[in-house]
Amino acid sequence: MNILIYAVLILALFFVLVMAVDCNRFVIKEYKCRSSKMRKDALIVLLSDLHGKSFGKNNEKLIRAIDELHPDMILIAGDMYTSMRGSDTKTAEHLVTELASRYPIYYGNGNHEQKTRIFPEEYGSMYEDYSEKLREAGVRQLVNEKSSLLDYHMDIYGSEIERSYYGKFKRVTMEPSYLEKTLGKPDRERFSILIAHNPDYFESYAAWGADLVVAGHVHGGLMNLPVLGGVLSPALRLFPKYDGGEFTEGESTMILSRGLGTHTLPIRIFNPGELVVIRLQPSGEQQA
Repeated sequence: MNILIYAVLILALFFVLVMAVDCNRFVIKEYKCRSSKMRKDALIVLLSDLHGKSFGKNNEKLIRAIDELHPDMILIAGDMYTSMRGSDTKTAEHLVTELASRYPIYYGNGNHEQKTRIFPEEYGSMYEDYSEKLREAGVRQLVNEKSSLLDYHMDIYGSEIERSYYGKFKRVTMEPSYLEKTLGKPDRERFSILIAHNPDYFESYAAWGADLVVAGHVHGGLMNLPVLGGVLSPALRLFPKYDGGEFTEGESTMILSRGLGTHTLPIRIFNPGELVVIRLQPSGEQQA
């Protein structure tokens, strides 16, 4: 019996140590995407789910890693801060505005930014103050709108879906016309990137016409197990289909970041934070 107790304690200590390490480090994950719709190469850094985390003083480690990559642009897939009463956005604000002084940034809201935006009676001016700082820094915050990059022959859309799509346990069906109503129709001749925080609706994003979807939200499923993958999604579903990595649906690709920080359940086991790099390249006959 004593041996069993010792074994359990040692195992528990091991997981605590792994969690302490993984919650305080990040790795760089690279992906490549080719399309005949693109006119020139683009190196993109994808950030998501920082939740106010800082890697070093003022996120100096994260900023240094991004500077070493020399990206053409940065996409943010939401939840850079946490919607909690009494919390602030200063860490996220400093990181985003500092990076905006170096690189173009296109920012799609996550459910935490959305929550503070639509419930000012609970969160006061948190969202408006944060967004104003971002606007002053030149960040393009895309709330169901797009930004066109003519040099790349590319459109970047930011989708903020309704809060009902973030419910626990039960997955709400997304109507086929929903994205067209909120975003309009994508130009099928141009390369369309959709910043969509919640990956659960990848099939709908692909059917809408996204060539590339970038997402976050799932935090890698908290704990990453061999073969089984991520363990638990924010919707409290076990072993989610989309936990992190690259997925395809027809002609559409989704790059799902495992995020950088944590909230509510401060757990990362065999699941360090991710700084995602996407290399877009033209292929085949390019569009005129």
